[in-house]
Amino acid sequence: MCKATKIDFVQFDFQQNSTLEGLSLGVPMIGIPKWTDQLTDAKFVEDIWDIGVIVEEDNEGVVRKDELMRCLKEVMEGEKSKKMKRSANKWRDLAKRAIDQGGSSDKFINEFVEHLMASYDNLNNGHC
Repeated sequence: MCKATKIDFVQFDFQQNSTLEGLSLGVPMIGIPKWTDQLTDAKFVEDIWDIGVIVEEDNEGVVRKDELMRCLKEVMEGEKSKKMKRSANKWRDLAKRAIDQGGSSDKFINEFVEHLMASYDNLNNGHC
């Protein structure tokens, strides 16, 4: 029988999908952004949403053990960790509220489908 375990943090590359998955889990994140949207997402995770830490590479582009340990401790121990966990829980709850029935995502997807159906009806009735 499998025993459930608690997730204390997640590690990501900070691509948009990964970041949204991390937000929905409600746990702090650590990650190594490399390019494009990863840099922006990492900035939001660390400085704006306050739910994670950016792992810094050395001059050779390598993440050293000491740096990784610093980041792990930061998301798992101390007052800053507690603040990140509270913030991560807040964002998780906001995400859940958005996708619940009547939430903003639920409303927008319904509006989008209604728009598509109206466009389809107009196309089939020769109005386009």
